[in-house]
Amino acid sequence: MKPFKTQVKLMSLTAAAGLAIGLSCTAQAAPSVLQVKETAKSSYAKTKYPILMVHGWLGWSKIGTNTIGLDYWYQILPDMARNGSSVFAAQLSPANTTAHRGEQLITQVEDVLAITGNSKVNLIGHSHGGPTVLYAAQTKPQYIASITGVAGTYHGSKVADDIQGNKLSRTAFNILGDYLVGPLIALGQLKPELEIDFDSSMKSLSQTGSAQFNASVAKNAVADGVLASAENCSKNLKTVDRNGIQYYSWTGVAQTTNILDIDSILMQLGPLSYGNKDNDGMVARCSAFIGKVIKDDYKLNHTDLANMMFGLTGLFAPDPAAMYRQHANRLKLQGL
Repeated sequence: MKPFKTQVKLMSLTAAAGLAIGLSCTAQAAPSVLQVKETAKSSYAKTKYPILMVHGWLGWSKIGTNTIGLDYWYQILPDMARNGSSVFAAQLSPANTTAHRGEQLITQVEDVLAITGNSKVNLIGHSHGGPTVLYAAQTKPQYIASITGVAGTYHGSKVADDIQGNKLSRTAFNILGDYLVGPLIALGQLKPELEIDFDSSMKSLSQTGSAQFNASVAKNAVADGVLASAENCSKNLKTVDRNGIQYYSWTGVAQTTNILDIDSILMQLGPLSYGNKDNDGMVARCSAFIGKVIKDDYKLNHTDLANMMFGLTGLFAPDPAAMYRQHANRLKLQGL
């Protein structure tokens, strides 16, 4: 891994005084967002409102330190910052319900607004981050200028249903998630207090749990036509909801993209569950549709779409960092 030279500050809003306090990577004590700063070389990605990136299931903002660390959004945030973006990464529970993560996100949205002095933010959510940003848009629309879902689990993943539907796999995954993987991710961010509820996270990610979420929390998004029903694979969706929030999405249809990438085995779960390859290894293509569907067949798998695991993608695959930079420019041109 190349040294990550980006200047990083962990910012937290002090509740009593309403002041933004910079925290070092070794002394965090409150819900925080990761702000990435670079010397801007252009204004190509300089949006009107700051951008807050929201990680998915079993995700993180940054594990480790600036010298030796693992970034969820590998190379993406510094690239956006170099092109003028005011960009942050949320730090949410690795495994919990959409509502729980959504409430954490709202707090961090308020942090970003306090730090930047802006009135709204643009939210970009990957995987479970998709419905998490939708929760924020439906709950606190006054804070949100746009949301973008990248391989968003808007209609869940059959992988989660299959794991939940088997008593042995459900028990094994719950033990692994609650007592090993989840806590290690939280500890790696120096946030051991992040609540882990693996079983509830899987319920939220299931097709059944997602349908319940869409019928309750996201019912206005469905009524406004920015979110289709689970049975509808049409990309002819509305792009703006009743509150003026703009919606975008994109996804991929690849599974194994680089034999050196550790996600290659994990990404076979999608084809096994769905019985086809019309998915990114985790989420069905149509499940990711919300608002303006920019593209739905990138030759990238589920983790590639966030440039995870050091940016290992296919030989002729598009550059994920460039995709986010271009999207920031798209938001800029829309006055967002």
